[in-house]
Amino acid sequence: MNKYSHIFFDLDHTLWDFETNSIQTLEELFAKYHLNNSFDSFNQFYERYEAHNEQLWVLYREGKINKERLNFDRFYTPFSEVGIKDESIAAHFCKDYITVSPTKTALMPNAIEVLTELKKWHKLHVITNGFKEVQFIKLKNSNLEHFFSKIFISETIGASKPKTAFFEYAIKSANARKNECLVVGDNLDTDIDGAINFKLDYVFFNPNKTPHNRELMHEISDLKEILEIVK
Repeated sequence: MNKYSHIFFDLDHTLWDFETNSIQTLEELFAKYHLNNSFDSFNQFYERYEAHNEQLWVLYREGKINKERLNFDRFYTPFSEVGIKDESIAAHFCKDYITVSPTKTALMPNAIEVLTELKKWHKLHVITNGFKEVQFIKLKNSNLEHFFSKIFISETIGASKPKTAFFEYAIKSANARKNECLVVGDNLDTDIDGAINFKLDYVFFNPNKTPHNRELMHEISDLKEILEIVK
């Protein structure tokens, strides 16, 4: 297994099961803050939160808002839509979410098994746009930290995926050559387009088999399929 010397993994939604961990955290906080008094159900809150969160992350990646604005608005906006306009509530909710969420440990299926096998023959790295104060906690609590030689976080680098500057920094810092690197990620816009623009081989991880119209180098729905690709 030596086709690639370096494999760069996205973290959220690729290895760390962001959706499961986030929903568990939000359900706990929904109960803690008695949000059932304002929302018809948790699902109503979650749908509103998700819609705003997705839009805000796009603005953050484009450099149009900072992380403080993202973190606050993704909760304050859905709260305000149902009449909760006390900013302190949103601020405390946000702080609790950032504290609790990274302590959750659900991983994508077969993540540990695949990383264990790959580490025998490859140097593994993390490439993430997530916030630095939570990504290391996720890696440690989920027993992922020891698999990786380097952790590359956009906030530390000063550039986000899919920007070429992010991938250039990661490849150089790993002391790697482009033709011996493989990028694995679940996001077409950040992970895959970033790899394509920097001319890196890549694997699109699409566990839900979400339809798209792209012609891709590699596409998988189970992490175990990577083991065949790297042979």
